[in-house]
Amino acid sequence: MTIAPAGADAPANPLRVLIAPDSFGESLTAEQAAAAIATGWYRSRPRDQFTIAPQSDGGPGFLAVLARTVGAPRRVRVHGPLDTDVDAEWLFDDATATAYLESAQACGLGALGRPPSPETALAAGSDGVGQLIEVALQAGARRIVVGLGGSASTDGGRGLIEVLGGLAAGRTRLAGVEMIIATDVDHPLLGPWGAARVFGPQKGADPATVTVLEHRLAALATGFDAVAGRMVSAEAGAGAAGGIGAALLALGARRESGAAVIAERTGLAAALGAADLVVTGEGRLDAQSLRGKVVGALAEAARARSVPVLVFAGQVDVGPTALQAAGIGAAAAIADHAGSVRLAITDAVNQLMGLATSVAAQLGNNAANRYR
Repeated sequence: MTIAPAGADAPANPLRVLIAPDSFGESLTAEQAAAAIATGWYRSRPRDQFTIAPQSDGGPGFLAVLARTVGAPRRVRVHGPLDTDVDAEWLFDDATATAYLESAQACGLGALGRPPSPETALAAGSDGVGQLIEVALQAGARRIVVGLGGSASTDGGRGLIEVLGGLAAGRTRLAGVEMIIATDVDHPLLGPWGAARVFGPQKGADPATVTVLEHRLAALATGFDAVAGRMVSAEAGAGAAGGIGAALLALGARRESGAAVIAERTGLAAALGAADLVVTGEGRLDAQSLRGKVVGALAEAARARSVPVLVFAGQVDVGPTALQAAGIGAAAAIADHAGSVRLAITDAVNQLMGLATSVAAQLGNNAANRYR
C-alpha cells in the first residue's frame, strides 16, 4: 500500500520511504508497528511518500502479513501447547493450492495461558501443528509452507509426527506435497547451538530442564536421520520452533528463509528499488537480528541497491560497528525515547509513533544520506 500525503509546511526534497518492520514481540504486530511509524513520521515530514510493507521471518505474525496478499484466514480448533484447545488460523491460496501455516498459532508462547516455566517447557507439545498439516492436506494442498518460530514447545515435533501416524506414515502421506519450513534461525537440533540450549531458557526451562530436553531431542534425532537417510538433525533450521524444523525436514521438507518467503510474496524487491530510505524494526535489535531475521535480511537487500536503512527497536543491543557491517545506517530505541523499558512495552504504539516523529524531524533536505 502506497500513501502519498501532501502538506504546505513540509520540508523540501520529499523522500520515498519504505516502512517494513517485523512485529515488536508481544507489544506490536508488524501491521501496528508499520502504522505507528508511518503516522509518527508523517507528522514531521508530510510530503514524504510512504510504502507500507509489514514483514515477518516465519514467527508470530507470519500469517497476518501474508493475509494482505493471500486473502482472509481460515480458522480451525486444534490442540494447544498444553491441555487446552486453541483457535488457529491458516491461509489457503486456491490459485496455487498452497497452504500457509504458522507454528505459533498452535503451540506458541502466547497460547500457553500462563507464564512459561520449567513445567510448561517440559509439557508443551506440537500436536496442533500436525493437525494444521492434516487440515491443509484435506483441503487439497499441493504445497505447504510452515512458518516456524515463537513456539512454547521443545518436543522435537514429536506431537505433530504422532498426529500424522509416525515418521514413515507421515512421509508417505506427504509424498508429492512440496513442504517448506520458513524460519529465521539456522540452528541445528542438538548441541550448544541447538533447540534446547539456545531457546529452552526463553521458554521457561531452567538448566536441569534444558538437560532433559536435550536428551529427549537426542533420542528423536536418531530416528529423524535414519528415515531421511541423512543427518537432518545437523542441518540449518533443524532447531527451529523447538525442533519442529528437524521433524519436518525428516518428513521431506526443505528450509527457506522466512524473511525471503515474505519478501517474495509481498513484492519487497520492487518496493526496495523505488525507495530512497528503508525504515524497519523489531522488538529487540541484537546480534541474532542480523542472522536471517527481517532486519538483517532487509538491510542486506537494501545495501545491494544502495538504499540506506534506519531501524527502530524496543531495545538496541548492537554497537555501531556491527550495525555498519550489516548495512544499517542508524538504530533508535523506543526504550530510550520513552525513558523506560516498561513504558516502551505498555505504551508501545504511542512511544514508537513519538520516536518516528522525533527522528523524522531531525532530517534535513539530504535526509537519505544521513543513514548511508
